[in-house]
Amino acid sequence: MSTPDGNKSLKCDHGLRRRVIVQSLLVEVFQGRLRAGQHLVTQELADRFGVSPTPIREALVALEGIGIVDLLPNRGAVIRRVTMEEVGEICQVRRVLECEATRSACGWIAPADLRALAAALKDLLVKAKSPGPGFLDEAGAVDSRLHDLIASSCRNGFLAHELGRLKILFRAFRDVTYARDESRFSSGRFEAEAHEHLAIVEALLAEDRKASVRAMSRHIRMSVENWSRTLPDVGNAGPTATTAEPVKSRSKRRA
Repeated sequence: MSTPDGNKSLKCDHGLRRRVIVQSLLVEVFQGRLRAGQHLVTQELADRFGVSPTPIREALVALEGIGIVDLLPNRGAVIRRVTMEEVGEICQVRRVLECEATRSACGWIAPADLRALAAALKDLLVKAKSPGPGFLDEAGAVDSRLHDLIASSCRNGFLAHELGRLKILFRAFRDVTYARDESRFSSGRFEAEAHEHLAIVEALLAEDRKASVRAMSRHIRMSVENWSRTLPDVGNAGPTATTAEPVKSRSKRRA
């Protein structure tokens, strides 16, 4: 597997290829490298990622499903402008879903899994005081592990599916803000997030539904506040839909 910047093909299974492409494009949108109104050309993206057009088309459909692109007749995929107001609305839905999943999962997660997560979070708290290479990847992996464990244990297939559908969007928000916080040497946010996660895990270990839901609600609320400080309105400085330009042609001009 490789990042698009490496110009190497994605050597992984079909479903994972699609997810990697979606994640990569989302990160570029939230970093401001892809602007509102910009036209995404299927074949150019396929060449860039080193894949066939099929996973690109599937990735664009997935991005349309979470409101990041519009698939327009005779025009293909165009990046939508996503405002912080919309991000807030998405996160409001996320809080409802995550809190219900936490309530339903409480008492159904193996204590050994929760204790292992608690140990990983305590280790992160130590490392957050002086983050070294690989810290962001480790923090993201522990975050994903906790939320995935809750979703898979909530005993509601539809709820788990919706969380799975939206999690790639949430994780793109997370990864962009993680990188920006690291560039500002902001270890305080990483420590705070580890404490929030630990509060959720400890409440789940105690099988305290009310406390676990409160802890999850607070965690989502703090995440939204952090995202609002670091994520600009997507496309504020970008071209409009009527002046959309292909990704490849823009890259050539910059080169």
